Amino acid sequence: MTIPLNSLVLYKSGPARVAALGDKLDIELEDGRSLRVRPKDVLLLHPGPLNDLRGLDAPAGEVEAACELLDGGQTTLPELADLVYGAYTPATAWAAWRLVDEGLYFRGTPDAVSARPLAEVERERVARQAKAVEREAWNGFLQRARAGRCAPEDAPYLREIEETALGRREQSRVLQALDCDQNPQSAHALLLRLGHWDGRVNPWPRRVGATLAAPAVDLPGLPDEPRLDLTGLPAYAIDDEGNPDPDDALSLDGNRLWVHVADAAALASPGSPADLEARARGATLYLPETAIPMLPEEAIPRLGLGLAEVSPALSFALNLDADGVVTDVAITPSWVRVQRLNYQEVEARLDQEPFRGLYELAERHRTRRRANGAIFIDLPEVKMWVADGRVRIAPLPRLRSRMLVTEAMVMAGEAAARFALERGLPFPFATQDRSDAPEREPVGLAAMYALRRTLRPRQYSSRPGAHGGLGLEVYAQVTSPLRRYLDLVAHQQLRACLRGGDPLEAQAIIERVGAAEAAAQGIRRAERLSREHWTVVYLQQHPGWQGEGVLVEKRAPRGVVLIPELALEARVKVADSVAPDSVLPLRLTGVDLPGREAFFRVER
Repeated sequence: MTIPLNSLVLYKSGPARVAALGDKLDIELEDGRSLRVRPKDVLLLHPGPLNDLRGLDAPAGEVEAACELLDGGQTTLPELADLVYGAYTPATAWAAWRLVDEGLYFRGTPDAVSARPLAEVERERVARQAKAVEREAWNGFLQRARAGRCAPEDAPYLREIEETALGRREQSRVLQALDCDQNPQSAHALLLRLGHWDGRVNPWPRRVGATLAAPAVDLPGLPDEPRLDLTGLPAYAIDDEGNPDPDDALSLDGNRLWVHVADAAALASPGSPADLEARARGATLYLPETAIPMLPEEAIPRLGLGLAEVSPALSFALNLDADGVVTDVAITPSWVRVQRLNYQEVEARLDQEPFRGLYELAERHRTRRRANGAIFIDLPEVKMWVADGRVRIAPLPRLRSRMLVTEAMVMAGEAAARFALERGLPFPFATQDRSDAPEREPVGLAAMYALRRTLRPRQYSSRPGAHGGLGLEVYAQVTSPLRRYLDLVAHQQLRACLRGGDPLEAQAIIERVGAAEAAAQGIRRAERLSREHWTVVYLQQHPGWQGEGVLVEKRAPRGVVLIPELALEARVKVADSVAPDSVLPLRLTGVDLPGREAFFRVER
């Protein structure tokens, strides 16, 4: 194609005037610059003459009328300029080309321009308007986000950030646009910075995939079966004040200890909907802000000991010989009448029966376990809960009544394991390899902390084995079937044995152990991360916090301190001269909520 002098051409995406001809063309651009280009680098729009690019202002035209007249047909750029603007001039040629380049009404090249049907044009117009609105909303959001605020109309973008913060999305266009790292912690920090989240939002259970709704299955009625009437024997459910799901109680009949446990397996038999739900969950999820039960919610008021005048239980009866060995084990479904007490109330009555007798049995059993190499670690513990957006943390006092109950539960677990072993009953035994640590009952917190780090993990198996940490030849957990799945499995096996039914085979126990432990591992992680989150929130709510920490491990240049009143471990810079178990005055210097960290300094 011959390109005349002073013609209008398209160079890249803008207009240009041909100022000189030759092997190459000298062209003049809108901004006044001159370039030498090859003829194939330009596209002829009008032959001219064009003396000045400043005269290319678009005239008024009949764009829709021309589009309708062409009715989806084809034309050329000169004809299109004539149809729309009534003439083919450099100005109308440029205006017509801009219509083609815009692509709403027309598409193509100068030699072949296609008109789009008006219905298609309207759809495209609506889509473009929507994109323009979205672009405006996006830019507005980015502007507000960079200023550290958000608005109600930003909800779609905030949802995307939330999905990333909860671990449901790996990549976020929002985080990328705001130069934030693509990870949940960064998304959490951004939501806090924008004021969309605050400390009351705990993302950790959802981030680790925990189920946050109670099981939506029905429970059957209690089976029609004989139960031993123990309602005349005083029974006591001893827990922390406010405990919502009491699942064990104690009685003393002469020298015989009774441990009554909520009869959950009576309503959740193997393979039932409730059993399958419990297996998938592994355990009840206890969070400072709420609790998500392992079994349907109706199980607690129906089975919790002391929540009704008379409760169904699976009762474990046992004696201790003079050496503290469990003997004469009997297990039976029962009816019990339970009085609820808290640890402080029992502590004040340890010089009275039956609590004095219960405590003496507990001490005798504990002495035997100590002689067998049991490990005793008494690190600080706290009770933590959230009420009205405020975090409450209360240290749990060291009480003899708490030891009494703990030891009674261990006795019941040993008794059940012995019962199953003697009868060849497949059972979810709990085992633990013996620790090689020479000190089994350390005194200082530093020694306790060091010993805990050396302990081997507890394991569950269908084969019996020793539990080195407890100092027992055989053991199983059986006292919390409302909130631990393997306790429920143990009860299912015991009930089948007592009724003369068909208990689960060893392979079925193995399968349940695997499923329950995998689920419970997620539960434990959600609980640990949530407690760390709420501890940091507590410190946020107490910015001037001061207290004491105990140095439990030295790692230059920082040491690990344990803060008893918070049951919190923190890294603090300490002098080389500070010895383990030293009590250090601490002051809070800051927190990182997404990172679940609190920072302290040692006060001089």
